[in-house]
Amino acid sequence: MSLKKFVAAAAGVTIALSLAACSGGGAGATDDTSSSDTSSSSDSGSMEGGLIGVAMPTQTSSRWIADGNAVKSGLEDLGYSVDLQYANNDIPTQQQQIDGMISKGAEALIIAAIDGTTLSGQLQTAADKGIPIISYDRLIRDSENVDFYVTFDNFKVGVQQATSLLVGLGILNEDGSEGDATGPFNIELFAGSLDDNNAFFFFNGAMSILQPLIDDGTLVVKSGQTKIEQVNILRWEQETAQKRMEDLLTSTYSDGSKVQGVLSPYDGLSRGIITALQNAGYPATISEGFPVVTGQDAEIESVKFIADDVQFSTIFKDTRLLADQAVTVAQAYLNGETPEANDTETYDNGVKVVPSYLLESTIIYADNIQSQLVDTGYWTADEVASGIAAG
Repeated sequence: MSLKKFVAAAAGVTIALSLAACSGGGAGATDDTSSSDTSSSSDSGSMEGGLIGVAMPTQTSSRWIADGNAVKSGLEDLGYSVDLQYANNDIPTQQQQIDGMISKGAEALIIAAIDGTTLSGQLQTAADKGIPIISYDRLIRDSENVDFYVTFDNFKVGVQQATSLLVGLGILNEDGSEGDATGPFNIELFAGSLDDNNAFFFFNGAMSILQPLIDDGTLVVKSGQTKIEQVNILRWEQETAQKRMEDLLTSTYSDGSKVQGVLSPYDGLSRGIITALQNAGYPATISEGFPVVTGQDAEIESVKFIADDVQFSTIFKDTRLLADQAVTVAQAYLNGETPEANDTETYDNGVKVVPSYLLESTIIYADNIQSQLVDTGYWTADEVASGIAAG
């Protein structure tokens, strides 16, 4: 019980730190999963500022569409022209796109890498031309030519995901105090793609909360798969997560036992996991016994699931604030200034510690969708009700 009290105290601090309301313009993004285009380019020749290249990983996630649009809009408002490209999660495509941005004369690059270890050649070319590199949300690794990193406190995001799982199981209350449930509870763990540095921060943050309860038997990972090398999902693909959940149900729960909670680090994975559980005949809603499934990114499809009592939680990382920070950093470099960092110790990319600016995130449950997502203009009430983002 003492371990639970420790976890409750730690989680309570995290929740208290994270429950600040967000502000800014709406997300206004759609999920372009059917598009085969590998790029979306805008180059406004009428702008007086220089050209800035913005490389995003994919349009198959509404989150990345929102990020790209927000960065582009913020830069154009300041008078810069923008070359915004999406690489459809294809590494050679992203490499070619960044090469093209450099060739066009980009004066700064903002890059959300598909694989943070594969851009060394492009970064060296940029560095040779004096082009500053801003790593966007995903840390670019194994290169000295990364000037700045804008992101969220990703270890804390993992802590929040684990905290919300414990809240859903009744081990904790939303305020971080100890709940009435004692377990044991069967849970399974999922992690993101190993080529994304954030996946390790999310997983390590979550396990800092869950591991003591696994050790004391309150939580039981029935499959025995507790290492990130066992539970990762390449490229964060929803279909891969669904297949892994289906395999776990077949291999581990065919004896009639039930999984009661799933740690999922991203809403796309969550929806794949949920589909597998639904197909396996689990009850329709959490109130009726559907497993507690976490998430991240407050994607509109998953927000509707939360409102409908199907997914339990997600982590809201306000991409409007992240885009604003990337724009601020780019402008500082182009003005010959040193951008403000609030972390100069945490993010070692294997070659250097990259100066970083970390933003806060918020746990979303059904009871704060209105205050955190609707009242702040991130999603509208109609979008939450339909699960479809306005075009």
